[in-house]
Amino acid sequence: MRTPTTMAAALAAAALLAAGCGRGGDGDSEEPKAGAARTPAASAEFGDLKDVCGPGSPAKASAQGVTKDEIGVGVLSDVGFTKNPELADAAKVFTSWCNELGGVKGRKLVGHLRDTRMMEVRQRVLESCRQDFALVGGSAALDGMGTKDRLSCLLPDFPAQQSMPQNNGSDLQFGQTGGASYNRYHGYWSWLLKEAYPGSKGSLGIISGDSPVTKSLGGEAQESLKALGGSVVYNNLYPAQGVSDWTPYAQAIKSKGVKGLIFYGDFTSLAKLEQILTSIGYRLDWIDANNNAYLPQFIKLAGPSLKVQNNFADLSGVHPLESASDSPATRKVQELYKRYGSGAQVTMVGLRSFSAWLLFAKAAGTCGDDLTRRCVYDAARKESAWTAGGLQAPIDLSKKDVPLDCFNVEKATPEGWRPADFKPTSGPYRCGAPKYRYTGDYGRPLTLADVGKSLNDLK
Repeated sequence: MRTPTTMAAALAAAALLAAGCGRGGDGDSEEPKAGAARTPAASAEFGDLKDVCGPGSPAKASAQGVTKDEIGVGVLSDVGFTKNPELADAAKVFTSWCNELGGVKGRKLVGHLRDTRMMEVRQRVLESCRQDFALVGGSAALDGMGTKDRLSCLLPDFPAQQSMPQNNGSDLQFGQTGGASYNRYHGYWSWLLKEAYPGSKGSLGIISGDSPVTKSLGGEAQESLKALGGSVVYNNLYPAQGVSDWTPYAQAIKSKGVKGLIFYGDFTSLAKLEQILTSIGYRLDWIDANNNAYLPQFIKLAGPSLKVQNNFADLSGVHPLESASDSPATRKVQELYKRYGSGAQVTMVGLRSFSAWLLFAKAAGTCGDDLTRRCVYDAARKESAWTAGGLQAPIDLSKKDVPLDCFNVEKATPEGWRPADFKPTSGPYRCGAPKYRYTGDYGRPLTLADVGKSLNDLK
């Protein structure tokens, strides 16, 4: 898995596999329900994007999932297993806002929630292949299980995040977290090891949940840290189904003299580990909590240990929520959630999903009446500095595999997450970050050629 925000789901999947899994229902899809706003939307603007959604007069059904009135898209989610509705919430909020404005040039967006129930990714992708125009704004921890089917049916993908190596950076996909062959945290780790805590470089630790999906992260991290001159003195796995007592892990970290710890797992487990570390009187220089922990819940769970341990998270260029007053686009998301979200919480995954929806809607809007998959693909591929109206630092989508140029670091405090002192160079971001391309084999994204097709087949 390459995106830590799906970590908890991936570990849950591993625990389910270990216990033996049963079928989670009949697989029928649901649609995220539209909002019940009673007054016209205040503005069609979204940050520096103008008129992404609005009226039009389409006259024909131009492709699968497209009629003169609607555009049907699939939204992958593990919600039936995780009970986390953040992707469905983002779909509901975005489509409600967009449709109230008139849809995409007159066509209403209809989101079909494809609930994988964790283990039914392939079934949901095949359903989407039969009905939808594209996949938009979704994510599944075991997304690689459906990548071959998605490519076989030539289904474009605008994901909130990617997970497995087969899917991360695959063809017909517009991911926004950097190229799969590059370490998206290299700038962040370079700051930690060379600027913020240079004394930690020779005493690094990695701890990961024991899952095939998460293990590759440990290998990538070791290679990247070595390239930065770091030395890993502790590398361990913990059971995916959870740990009843974190004391042995904390004592091992202490005995090895770990000064900088990278944690790949769910934030609940990290909070428990830090409580034990603090209780035995051991303070690390820093802990990379990963952006899976960038939530108020982690602050509450970690409690007093946040006064002792330095927790950081790299948001990979997503504008921080606590600084929304500095970003019209981030404020807009918060306003739309208040209007259409029925009390839903804005999360970083939700922001990623919004970015995907915006990209899709803008690209589809350029196609007019002749809305086809090839037109949407070509339009999205022209975005060489995509910011989602200001929700994130610019990323080049005109090429498939490019490194992230900007990063931004958050620190966990007892009062909440706050921007760390990482010396930003462009607003909340530090750009021109050092890049690192992996040399090891950690799996590769699937291509159209793998299923006997090419881009010429996309119509």
